[in-house]
Amino acid sequence: MKKILEPKEIFSEITDDYKSIYENHLISIILYGSGAGTDYHPDRSNLDFLIVLSEEAIDQLEKAFDIVSRWRKKNVTVPLFMTRFYIDSSCDSYPLEFLNMQKSYTVVYGEDVLKTISFKKEELRCQCEREIKGKLLLLRKGFLMTGGKRARIQELISESITAFISIFRGLLYLKDIEAPNSAESVIEVTAREFSFEKDTFLRCFLIKMGEVPSHQDITIVFKAYLKEVRKLSKHIDSFVESSD
Repeated sequence: MKKILEPKEIFSEITDDYKSIYENHLISIILYGSGAGTDYHPDRSNLDFLIVLSEEAIDQLEKAFDIVSRWRKKNVTVPLFMTRFYIDSSCDSYPLEFLNMQKSYTVVYGEDVLKTISFKKEELRCQCEREIKGKLLLLRKGFLMTGGKRARIQELISESITAFISIFRGLLYLKDIEAPNSAESVIEVTAREFSFEKDTFLRCFLIKMGEVPSHQDITIVFKAYLKEVRKLSKHIDSFVESSD
């Protein structure tokens, strides 16, 4: 399978595909996430697209079966399909997700539906707290489910660290700090502002990027990871209370 070295090389083709089935009901195609930023790597990064349709076309998702299937074979994930109304009415429910989209995106076709959306800090604080505490529980459960096997612990770290980087961007927004573009810089700035150990999270990010620690080392890393997430969960409590 040919790698997509630069996301922009598929923009024209994917636009033609969706225009061919949705025509004037296609409002936007937006690439978001690592594919639209400086962290894109052909071997490890996802290509995530937001497809914005009219209210009429959103009920005709079956038209996209073949296109979605074909692009999945090229390592493009199943897009998020939304309407403008859904986006405008959901920023209070999913501020963290939309904030991260807004941080790193490229308009491939049509309207820039993300440019003008905004977020209330109170709603974002609540979601950050909920996400951190929820991830802490899932990491504990996930660790037990690994049975101590190195490959499974490595997979758990790789899957979870991306979510934490997204949360960190939300935490920086709460302090009116512009989140850096690279994941490593996001970790470093958030660690400084929220008093946790940056090296642990940076190591976890390196594991996601392909580093393979020894069996003994990865257990040490994961336990340190749990400790820092627990510390962060306590910090967000005091931060929320002091910010009201």
